[in-house]
Amino acid sequence: MIISELATITKVSAKTIRYYEQVGLLSAPLRADNGYRHYQLKDVETLVFIRRCRELNITIDDIKRLVDVQHSPKNSCAVVDNIIAEQLARIQQTQRELAKLEKSLTTLATSCKSHQVEDCSILHQLNAP
Repeated sequence: MIISELATITKVSAKTIRYYEQVGLLSAPLRADNGYRHYQLKDVETLVFIRRCRELNITIDDIKRLVDVQHSPKNSCAVVDNIIAEQLARIQQTQRELAKLEKSLTTLATSCKSHQVEDCSILHQLNAP
C-alpha cells in the first residue's frame, strides 16, 4: 500500500509517518521504481502501536524502546513495566501541578470584585513583587 492508504488505515498523517521513518520508529519502506513508498501489514501494526503510545503521551525515545523490545519476545518485560511506571509517575506529577495551577487560578478568578482596571485585584496580585 502507498503512504496515503497507510495514513487512512492507521489514522496517522503522511507527514507524521515520514517523520517516524526519519527518527527510526518505523522501518524504511520498500520503494517502487517511481519512488513511491510501499508499506506492508507489519507497518500498519507498528503505526497503530505507535499511535496508541502517543495517545498515552509516551515519548518518542520510550516508544523506540518499546518497539525494539518486541523483537526479543522471550526476554523479561521489565523494560516495558519501567517505561509505563515512569510515564504514570510523570502524569501523576503533571496532575499535581495542574491541581496547584487550578487552585491559584480559582483564587485569582474569585478575588476581583472591581469593575475597573485600576482597582482590579487580579492585576494587582499579578503585578506584585
